[in-house]
Amino acid sequence: MQKEIQNRSVVLTTKAARISARALAAMMKAALRQSRRNRDAPARGRQTVRRLSRGGALQNVEITDENIKSFQPFARKYGVDYALQKDASSEPPRWLVFFKSKDVDAMTAAFKEFSAKTLTKSREKPSTLDAMEKFRELLKRPTREKVRHKTHGEHEL
Repeated sequence: MQKEIQNRSVVLTTKAARISARALAAMMKAALRQSRRNRDAPARGRQTVRRLSRGGALQNVEITDENIKSFQPFARKYGVDYALQKDASSEPPRWLVFFKSKDVDAMTAAFKEFSAKTLTKSREKPSTLDAMEKFRELLKRPTREKVRHKTHGEHEL
């Protein structure tokens, strides 16, 4: 009886090992297929200049350092393939945005919306600190005391 149980457990162990080896091989093949698809698929959004130049002629636009992060959502919204490159030869360093020639219309639309948004941000309400300073000045001014006379309800004799 004991030998029979041992033989069954050995057979079960070898079957499990074969199944897991097959499953592992199938998973590795699927991962390899997926990586090949990703490698061959065209890149979207932000990428390197080298990868962007594979698609054809490039154009560039210069933007300032503080606007780099705020530009990226607009480029993603319009589906522009772009690459950022820092030009450190000038002081302060400037950033160049490279994009494909076929994306010119989308890039101009993205820049129009981006510039409109930055202009409206600059015209926003004054800062809270400025408003607080204004109210502090108002509190420092002397105020007139109001004199109240209570006449009703008094009895005259």
